Amino acid sequence: MIRYHIKELIADKEFEEKRRITIGEIAKETGINRMTLSKIINHPGHSTVTDNLDKLCNYFDCDIDRLITHIKEPAKSSSDEGKVEEDSQ
Repeated sequence: MIRYHIKELIADKEFEEKRRITIGEIAKETGINRMTLSKIINHPGHSTVTDNLDKLCNYFDCDIDRLITHIKEPAKSSSDEGKVEEDSQ
């Protein structure tokens, strides 16, 4: 799963610039739809296009590893897969 660090980047930018930053401002500056930004911020693992990632890196003046992290999900065991099949029957 991909974890986005936008809340942390917003907090850092607000501290550095000593002002409040809104999703609306980020949307206006980046050209990313407000609803898309909201989903990225509030829905873990939300999928977005690489163009949006590029725009956010430019806005926050950061590398991609400050914007996102890959979180490994636990591997499913064969007993888990059989259980899913049983549950769906």
